Amino acid sequence: MTVSTDAHQTTGGADGVSPQSGGGAAGSMHADGEGRVVVVTGMSGAGKTTALKFLEDLGYEAVDNLPLTLLGPLLTVPRTGSERRRPIAIGIDIRTRDFGAASMLAELDRLAISRALDLRLLFLDCDDEVLARRFTETRRLHPLAVGRPLADGIAHERTLIAPLRGRADVTLDTSSLRPAEFKQALVGHFAIERAAALVLFVTSFSYRLGLPREADLVFDARFLANPYYDTALRPLTGRDPRVAAYVEADAAFAPFWASLTAMLGPMLPRFVAEGRNYLTIAIGCTGGRHRSVAVAEKLTGWLRQEGQKVELRHRDLDEGDVA
Repeated sequence: MTVSTDAHQTTGGADGVSPQSGGGAAGSMHADGEGRVVVVTGMSGAGKTTALKFLEDLGYEAVDNLPLTLLGPLLTVPRTGSERRRPIAIGIDIRTRDFGAASMLAELDRLAISRALDLRLLFLDCDDEVLARRFTETRRLHPLAVGRPLADGIAHERTLIAPLRGRADVTLDTSSLRPAEFKQALVGHFAIERAAALVLFVTSFSYRLGLPREADLVFDARFLANPYYDTALRPLTGRDPRVAAYVEADAAFAPFWASLTAMLGPMLPRFVAEGRNYLTIAIGCTGGRHRSVAVAEKLTGWLRQEGQKVELRHRDLDEGDVA
């Protein structure tokens, strides 16, 4: 068994919140989201407008392309009587007037220190090839590709905004995220009504088709006996009890399963204590049809028995007959 972790939640403080951005642990936020500010930035074409629309659906007041000079005044508008401030989502990127990574971070630091705000920085990233395809398909002009090739504009932007990625509280790579998955990730990280426990998302996948970019914990099931080489089981998937029985009959499965559950049992409450409320667990095998699917199904059942809220997806189940 191999395990890898990908800290999409944050790069910053040890508790999963960048100390410079002023965010506190999720448990310290008002239940109704008062004082919460999500600043959305990232690569052009990575989905900032879509993210703002989804956040607006969650109850945020959404503002796009806000000049930095207006950020402070917007966040310091006095309340009227007992009126509560709605949580705010603000889009700022290279198209924004007076934009600069250093000046933006300095302003966020100033606001976080001087105001009682739960301020989070969301950075949306995406592969260069996917960005180029999106701009080509929509016939949009990249903001920094005026008079230069599109690839150069994308590369220049990536350099300019690198400090923002390094300071983000949450980084989402949208290269392969479907709209529903994108919204689900935002709900997990920024829902106003916080769940008492983690929302877990379990996914199986094929290593041949790449790691799930949204994964926080990755477990490799390729060491288990492969049902693909049994001609009676090959057409089936890990959802079938016969395939699951075949996988679990491997002598290596029992210690693997015992280690997996023993690890996750005490780990999940610690994620909650550190302010995490959304976690993606990915199980991979070669083709993403048999072993990973069977383990993901079993893990989902075990987590639900443990009282966890879990959603399950088999990413590559219908991607073809791959061993």
